[in-house]
Formats: sequence, structure tokens, C-alpha cells
Amino acid sequence: MIPRSRYFFSSLILLLAIGAAALVQASPKSKADEEAGAVLFRDKGCAYCHGTAGVGGKKAPNLSGLRTDKLWPPEKISKQIMDGGQKMPPFSDSLTDTEIAQLVAYLRAKQRPVPPPLPPPPTPPGN
Repeated sequence: MIPRSRYFFSSLILLLAIGAAALVQASPKSKADEEAGAVLFRDKGCAYCHGTAGVGGKKAPNLSGLRTDKLWPPEKISKQIMDGGQKMPPFSDSLTDTEIAQLVAYLRAKQRPVPPPLPPPPTPPGN
């Protein structure tokens, strides 16, 4: 039989561990997620319709205000990316859940990172 103090201590440790895990999950996305989202925004064609940095274009709306728009919480943004809607195609088949989360982190970033420049194209052999 476990003494009460040992049982209490074990329970306390377990509760602290669960609480810490919940805090990690509830914390805002990391800078790395925002930067990965910036690269995805550029490389997956988002900028083609939404413009560079999501400022809008002829084909799609301005996304620069999403961070503070209460009508567009992260869950709704994720659903829009996955399912598409109106003129936007769905991306659920071409993006992983992690990539969608990274795009949302980028779109909701206080200061959106600029993706690094594309690497130069490879030089053809013999040049």
C-alpha cells in the first residue's frame, strides 16, 4: 500500500505535467512556424492569388487583417484553407495538417516574416 504523502506527491506531479502540456499546446505558434508558413505562402501559390504578403490581388482578398479579425479565428482559417470556398480551391489534398497550422501561424503573426529568397536555379551541366 502506498503511503498517503507519496500518493499525494505522485498525483501532484502528474497534474503539473498535464498542466505544462496544456500550456505548451495553448501557447502561440513559434517563430519557426510563422517562418515556415511564410515559405509555404510563397511556394504553394497563395501569393499568386492573395498577393505578396497577403495584401490582396485581383483574384483574392487582402489577408493582412486576419490577425485581429474576430470573425476569422484560427479554426475558421484552417477550415477555409482545407475546404476552400467561393473562388478559393481546397488545399486539403496538397497540404498536411502541420503545413496548414504553419500557414495559419503566418497569417496570424503580429509581424509577418518575409520568406528567404529562393535559391538560384541549378546550372545546367557543362556550363
